Amino acid sequence: MQLIDTHCHIYADAFNTDRKEMIDRAVKEGINKLLMPAIDTTTYQAMLALEQEHPGTCFSMMGLHPCSIKTNFKEELAVIYKYFEQRPFIAVGEIGLDFYWDLSFKEEQYHAFHEQIELALHYGIPIVIHSRESTDECIGIVKEHQRGKLKGVFHCFGGSKEQAQKIIDLGFYLGIGGVLTFKKAGLDVLMKGLNLNNIVLETDAPYLAPAPFRGKRNECSYVKYVAEKLAEIKQLPIQEVAAITTSNAQSLFSI
Repeated sequence: MQLIDTHCHIYADAFNTDRKEMIDRAVKEGINKLLMPAIDTTTYQAMLALEQEHPGTCFSMMGLHPCSIKTNFKEELAVIYKYFEQRPFIAVGEIGLDFYWDLSFKEEQYHAFHEQIELALHYGIPIVIHSRESTDECIGIVKEHQRGKLKGVFHCFGGSKEQAQKIIDLGFYLGIGGVLTFKKAGLDVLMKGLNLNNIVLETDAPYLAPAPFRGKRNECSYVKYVAEKLAEIKQLPIQEVAAITTSNAQSLFSI
């Protein structure tokens, strides 16, 4: 059984003491591709170094996270453009809008989101969307740019049935992670009515660890718990869930 963790921040300091061992555990569990979303210039070097150390296992995206958008966001975007001139990436991400933490740079978040979507369209690669407290707004922006070529995933989806359908209708995937295993999240009910062809699996490691590790550090090998929960909800063999979601990830990210 093969799985892909489509969203993990394994270059984060939380893994400084056992990063290699953590990656080895994931590969041993059959999670042999780990996709790393970028954050900002403070993380790019660590992310790219990790990709070099684990070729064929770790894959880098490039983008500016909405929580990192401040007064210098244009300088940050300029760095991203330079990276794209130097080498290919599997996606533009993690990009989007975050209206939970800080609204001081709301206008700048919108500007950066639009600009990075056009960057993805230019290079013909997907986008990975962060949409905390902003799912409807992100859907609206994707709709503006969707001219039949834009593709991507709404990472850590936890919205409504109506929002899920709008995302699917736009040709996008839903990124499902540890929240699926949380008893009161309600995501399990939503998943019952959705087709697996629209789902990719993720951890968001080191964040949002699934049950039975909730509250602790998340890691890539734990994506199997998300797959197991999804198989239980859909009343399907876990091998089928793994095969479909892995195929979805391979198709979306061209890996």
